[in-house]
Amino acid sequence: MAIEIRVPTLPESVTDATVLAWHKREGEAVRRDENLLDLETDKVVLEVPAPADGVLAEIKAKEGQVVEADDVLALLEPGKETKAEAAAEPASGEPAGEPASSAQDKKGAEKKAEAPPKAEPVLSPAVRRLIKELKLDPTRIRGTGKNGRILKSDVMAWLDAHPPQQDADAESVATTVREAAGRGTPGAPLEQRVPMSRLRARIAERLVEAQHTAAILTTFNEVNLQAVIDLRNRYRERFEQEHGVRLGFMSFFVKASVEALKRFPILNASVDGHDILYHGYYDIGIAVGSPRGLVVPILRGADQLSFAEIEKAIRQFGQKAKEGTLSYEELSGGTFTISNGGVYGSLLSTPILNPPQSGILGMHKIQERPVAENGQVVIRPMMYLALSYDHRIVDGKEAVQFLVTIKELLEDPSRLLLDL
Repeated sequence: MAIEIRVPTLPESVTDATVLAWHKREGEAVRRDENLLDLETDKVVLEVPAPADGVLAEIKAKEGQVVEADDVLALLEPGKETKAEAAAEPASGEPAGEPASSAQDKKGAEKKAEAPPKAEPVLSPAVRRLIKELKLDPTRIRGTGKNGRILKSDVMAWLDAHPPQQDADAESVATTVREAAGRGTPGAPLEQRVPMSRLRARIAERLVEAQHTAAILTTFNEVNLQAVIDLRNRYRERFEQEHGVRLGFMSFFVKASVEALKRFPILNASVDGHDILYHGYYDIGIAVGSPRGLVVPILRGADQLSFAEIEKAIRQFGQKAKEGTLSYEELSGGTFTISNGGVYGSLLSTPILNPPQSGILGMHKIQERPVAENGQVVIRPMMYLALSYDHRIVDGKEAVQFLVTIKELLEDPSRLLLDL
């Protein structure tokens, strides 16, 4: 009896999903727990595994189709073999007139003559889709991720390393990409229409929602990061040896933000109808760029985490974002957000709130600039800070004092350790 493969239960607030890509065709054999297809939702890409060994008998939801929880995606015939597999199996018993030993020797010789098949690498949904679109052979790409997992950067590096004489297909793909970017040969199309991904559409929806529902205002300041840099340089190697993770800047900003939120709890609150909802916990969203767009995984209980725990969590967020494996739980909630545009070279920006939060801190590029200290002009590593806030519940005085608190804590980071 056929097994119905259904859309898994979707998290609260997610009503539907889009069939992104099928990895098996009708009539193909599948193994238990093998990924059959990817479903794209507003936040993540979900993999739907096979519930048992068998044959994919019928696909009921085509690529691009919108489905809801518990909808039937396909039918699976358990325990059946494809025609090709059945033909490959020997008939019961050995052929008449041929000794058993001779048949075994023949089989052994055939196995030696056959080249061992290459193992199919494990791919994240985002990388699998990229490889499919570029029509590449994943077994030829060396993965640099955990356990040899192929990352998007590995795919792009492979394309760069294969000029036309080595791989015509790769050059053709690269030419297409250059033309689409407007750097190609004359005659390349000047316009190209592509549908938004579910994530991109959701990002657009939430950004417009933030502009329409909140009274967003931004205040700015600048911070001298010399003390933080000196501290990092002094303990960087020992920290990495002790904890197995590098000491970055983000852990200092998370710690400073949590302390500032404790002093000005209105920045950790949100509007709920005609009420103000104050949160007694500190779940900090960390904006991370991914191949599918900007995502904001949540660093839960940030006030309880050490510098090393924060750095490890952020490193895992970045890796998962590249692989497209962030879960709903990791992307849901949050009371305050930190966005670091400085990694892309941004010198100054006005970040947009992540509803229903009332504050977001924007970090920017560290740039050496002349500043006045004790009547002398000196060169210091400076960063502009931006705090966007919901002016419906946050007054300008509180916002400015909040940002000044972060500045003071970062310019004297020992206060973070002494709770001063």
